[in-house]
Amino acid sequence: MYTAAVPRQVTPPAEVRTAFALWLTAVAAGAFETALMLGRVPADEIGGGLVVRLTVFTAAVLVAFRMRAGARWARITLAVGLGVLGTASLVVEPLRYLLDGGSLAGALSHADTLDQVFVASRTVHLAAVLTAVALMFRPAANAYFRRRP
Repeated sequence: MYTAAVPRQVTPPAEVRTAFALWLTAVAAGAFETALMLGRVPADEIGGGLVVRLTVFTAAVLVAFRMRAGARWARITLAVGLGVLGTASLVVEPLRYLLDGGSLAGALSHADTLDQVFVASRTVHLAAVLTAVALMFRPAANAYFRRRP
């Protein structure tokens, strides 16, 4: 009697599991930042941006699950899509402010509580993304992605 071979389930290394948790943290921070912005953005500007953000958040979570399962394409998608392009989108506005002559001290002196909470969340968001990308390319993670079909 023929029995189909069942692929052995391989537990992802700690680096991959931690990267996965950090991607979920980044998505949660992004969703939180979106909620904070809803009170500051004119109602007629919310729709399109909200749809784009929700689409990106949903896709990021789905791709993160595939990355944790060992899909090489998912690791590259997260690294390039969110690690590079996503990070650029998070820092372009603050960099533009600084390049236009603004200062960090000046921005902080005019920041209200909502601004401070937003900055704290954005800091967590960026740290989660950058750390997740680094962890996905550690030696144990590289070995894990190489052995997956």
